[in-house]
Amino acid sequence: MILEKEKALELIRNRGSLDSIPKKFWKDKEFVLEAVRIDGNALQYASDKLKNDREVILEAVKVDAFTFKYASDELRSDREFVLEAVRIDGLAFKYASDEFKNDREFILEAVKINGYALKYASDEL
Repeated sequence: MILEKEKALELIRNRGSLDSIPKKFWKDKEFVLEAVRIDGNALQYASDKLKNDREVILEAVKVDAFTFKYASDELRSDREFVLEAVRIDGLAFKYASDEFKNDREFILEAVKINGYALKYASDEL
């Protein structure tokens, strides 16, 4: 199994088709953590349980803020967690729950990190 995991991770490193990686790996937290550290977009293949795992999501956001869209609705609606993600990369704000799009605190945090995040704020602000 370790050899299979290494082959799967090598496939990710070489930008191969992630569809061909067995589903069992996408349920394995250690594998998914390694995968998202290589390519944040690997998060889209993770199990629903891991899309609700704070550590996994934050690791993916460190690589690519837009992977926040794959986080569970529960996490994208969690005020403290969204602030944590936005503090890593303000562009994660794009996929935060709509309730935060009118919140000055979120917008200020997001813009501090990345000015382009302002375009994801509500029109009212």
